[in-house]
Amino acid sequence: MLTRQSWIALGVALLLGVVAVYVANTYLTAKQNQSALDGTTKVAVAAVPMDFGNVITPDKVRYVDYPNRSIPPGAFQNAAQLLPAGQQRFALMPIGVNEPILATKISGSGQGASIAALLPAGMRAATVRINDVSGVAGFVQPNNTVDVLITRQINSGSGAAQTVTDVLLQNVRVLAIDQQSKNPDGTPKVARTATLQVSPIDAQKLALAQEAGTLSLVLRKPGETDNPVVETVSAADLRYNLYGGARYPAPAVVGGLGSSMAGAMDRTAAAISRPRRPSSAPKAPAKSMWTTSHIAGDKSAPAPVTGPSVEIYRGTTSNSYQVGG
Repeated sequence: MLTRQSWIALGVALLLGVVAVYVANTYLTAKQNQSALDGTTKVAVAAVPMDFGNVITPDKVRYVDYPNRSIPPGAFQNAAQLLPAGQQRFALMPIGVNEPILATKISGSGQGASIAALLPAGMRAATVRINDVSGVAGFVQPNNTVDVLITRQINSGSGAAQTVTDVLLQNVRVLAIDQQSKNPDGTPKVARTATLQVSPIDAQKLALAQEAGTLSLVLRKPGETDNPVVETVSAADLRYNLYGGARYPAPAVVGGLGSSMAGAMDRTAAAISRPRRPSSAPKAPAKSMWTTSHIAGDKSAPAPVTGPSVEIYRGTTSNSYQVGG
């Protein structure tokens, strides 16, 4: 018959055995999970380059080992997932060789290659009329970015119609030219329509703008940011000279003296362009702003300046100087 000490020793041994089994099981499970993470899985990649609209067939796909930790979301691991029996898939965007074939880059099972599948969430496709001039002579290609200009007539203050051009939209992606959503060789092609990727409110603007005036596309450099300062251009701006040709941003952009600078430039331009009236009386000698009384230290007020003058700002103060005879 077992004594009390024997029962205690037996219980301790059983407890230690259970703990040992638990620790060993935990360790082995962790090793198995680690091995699974460090292993590889077959993933479908493109065996040949594919463009928008290409049919995905088994000869265009191969399967390579991908680390389990690096499998991209939407990847296909076998032919049954990628190409179900009796159903076709199409490429919705260019896929390079050895690039994983993802669900976001191809159409759904049995669905065609629709340009709607290229639209990000919340965006719309809107088509505008173009020609050889408004379409930048055919150099606008799918996937380019453009600015959209509108030229229309508005009523001026005097009631007469005035032709102006505004920037309607900036940095708009071109989805297709005519019915082509790709141009493999990149050669210029004069088209009649351009399909643009825009927001719902911008789609409304395009529809209204086509009825209100004429639209033109302006090709942008890839990656260029939007211009925060845009202006309306009218017939009065169709010139270039020192004062009339340069347009200045809003005072908030130029600085605190922006409005003063603009006003001074306008007054100076008006003074210089003002025609002089012929006079039969002999001309008096021109009076300088700095007379003898100033040099001698006379404190009396200087003679007022008459005739055309130039106003120059230095900091927050201004000085007027007489110009002309």
